[in-house]
Amino acid sequence: MQTVAPRLRTVLLLFLFVTGTLVTGAAPASAHAALTGSDPERGSVVDTAPEQVSVTFSENVALADDSLRVLDPRGDRADTGPTSEVGATSYSVKLKPGLPNGTFTVTYQVVSADSHPVAGAFTFSVGAPSKTSVAVPDQTAGGGVVGTLYDIGRYVSYAGYVLMVGGAVFVLACWPRGSAVRSVQRVVVGGWLALVAATLWLLGTRGAYLTSGSPGDLFDLKLLGEVLPTKTGAALVSRLLLLAAAALFIAVLFGVYARTVADRDAAPGEDEREEGPGDGDGARDVGVAERDLTFGLGVGGVVVAAGIAATWALSEHASTGIQTGLAMPLDVVHLLAVAAWLGGLVTLVTALYRAPSIDAVAVRRFSALAFGSVVVLAVTGLYQSWRQVGSWSGLTGTDYGRLLLLKVGLVAVVLGAAWFSRRWTARLSNHPAGTTTENAQGAEDTAGTDAPAADDGTVRTAPDPASTDPADTDPTSTDPTDTDAPGTERAAQLARQRTAVATARVKRARDADPARSGLRRSVLAETSVAVVLLAVTTVLTTTEPARTQESAERASTSGAARSGPLSVELPFDTGSAEGKGLVTVDLAPGSIGSNGLHVYVERPNGSGYDVPEIKVAFTLKEKDIGPLAVAPDRIATAHWSASGVQLPVAGEWEIAVTVRTSDIDQVTVKKNVKIG
Repeated sequence: MQTVAPRLRTVLLLFLFVTGTLVTGAAPASAHAALTGSDPERGSVVDTAPEQVSVTFSENVALADDSLRVLDPRGDRADTGPTSEVGATSYSVKLKPGLPNGTFTVTYQVVSADSHPVAGAFTFSVGAPSKTSVAVPDQTAGGGVVGTLYDIGRYVSYAGYVLMVGGAVFVLACWPRGSAVRSVQRVVVGGWLALVAATLWLLGTRGAYLTSGSPGDLFDLKLLGEVLPTKTGAALVSRLLLLAAAALFIAVLFGVYARTVADRDAAPGEDEREEGPGDGDGARDVGVAERDLTFGLGVGGVVVAAGIAATWALSEHASTGIQTGLAMPLDVVHLLAVAAWLGGLVTLVTALYRAPSIDAVAVRRFSALAFGSVVVLAVTGLYQSWRQVGSWSGLTGTDYGRLLLLKVGLVAVVLGAAWFSRRWTARLSNHPAGTTTENAQGAEDTAGTDAPAADDGTVRTAPDPASTDPADTDPTSTDPTDTDAPGTERAAQLARQRTAVATARVKRARDADPARSGLRRSVLAETSVAVVLLAVTTVLTTTEPARTQESAERASTSGAARSGPLSVELPFDTGSAEGKGLVTVDLAPGSIGSNGLHVYVERPNGSGYDVPEIKVAFTLKEKDIGPLAVAPDRIATAHWSASGVQLPVAGEWEIAVTVRTSDIDQVTVKKNVKIG
């Protein structure tokens, strides 16, 4: 049988490996707000210099005075600043008068509504395109070393929350005696410390994360002052205040509550001891006090845990997009269920390995709690998936969708391991040796805290080495020559040896229990996969949602299509001697809404071809729109025209032109084009 230390070390190394792989292997954080439009349009050529440049995003963004900058062909600032808001999602900056002709570069760096940095650049030209000496610097906000450090802080904060909340839920709902077990206390306190440290780290690094991305700007007090008034800064400060309340909760849980549970166990009438006068009333009073304290801790703990979860829900994905009023409370419930399940798993595996024994009823209670948490996760997760993905193409064709599929697969693996755990739990409840800890709730496998096994199968606490007298020594001896007398070095050595023997005996008895050993292995497997699952879940929170990514791609395509009037050339051949030629379709302005259509037909030698009939049709197959038939009028030799051609939706339209060259010869030629 392997010892506990290598196995727990394996889980820790797995956690570090997965976290490191996901951090170093991931690209810089993607923007969660998309640039959907600009004026002048991206890549366009305008006759005269505009008075201002404006940009439009897919959602509201936060900006500073110099978030939007315009550089002339020489690389000098062409804007007068500062950036101003001109609409719900539109922002502009004024330009200097008398700007020269040439190509101008627009750079932007803002913060999306879900707290992630958004940076990019585009160009437009005045008069005609020209060479430009502008070298747009790498947009390091949200990436680089600082981005990696910031993401590590996010991972640690989620892990700390899961351990703190999940461990506390496990104690209150499943194993009250665990409040006196030191290893369980370490799980909860360690989670609290990790969350506090990660929150302070995020506050100190966020300024550099959003701006320069330079390690030299980490913990810059000026940048910290700019972060505090923001939505994310307020969320982090609120989290610290709630963690102060969590510290009080933990102190009561492992102090007053643990002593109350111990008093309940020791109270006459609670075991097989004979009751004396008034003993039953005293036991009932202790039981009432424990129930009241459990209820109070439960209510207070839920309020604090939900409040901390809300600091994520109010500042990240759930706070933007569609149905935010429903998405945010469901996100809080989702986080609570994750913590109860995964944090409880870690606490359970810790108790199985580090505590001498654990109540069988506690394992059964956690099994029921985990099942309920998984049901809640399934319901809230399905809603979140629909909200963030929105389409099958987003599920399979985006990074967010693929990560979501990986997460679903990992959940399936954890549930498979949980099935084995439930089987071992059933065997554990009927195991003749039992697993109660009525006399060993505080014992652990460390020197001075382990307990030898009793003949009846229960695990009992070991004698305190400091107060243990050697069996062959008179405890009242004061002979200074007696090297085995209490307080001497020899006595201390004997006490340590006896403690080591007791520890070994406890481990042998513990490892000999087949039900417990099987449960430990299955729960350890659950926990190992859960570590990977938590890391993938955390990466999802920093990945651009599929809806936003597809919106950005559509906006990018649409912007390219709106760079000028559309001209499409379509060669045709009806099969007759005079059936070859070239038809040219011009569409202006080449965007959604009303357009003017011009059709020109040429012979192979370039001369005009005045064919008897021309028909045009537009079809958008992805939206099942069309064909929208257009019958242009002949206005000159080889020239047909139509006005008011309505194209209602942006997308990849199919233009079909039917050319009739004689009474019996005609052909239809087609081409797909992006129309915005």
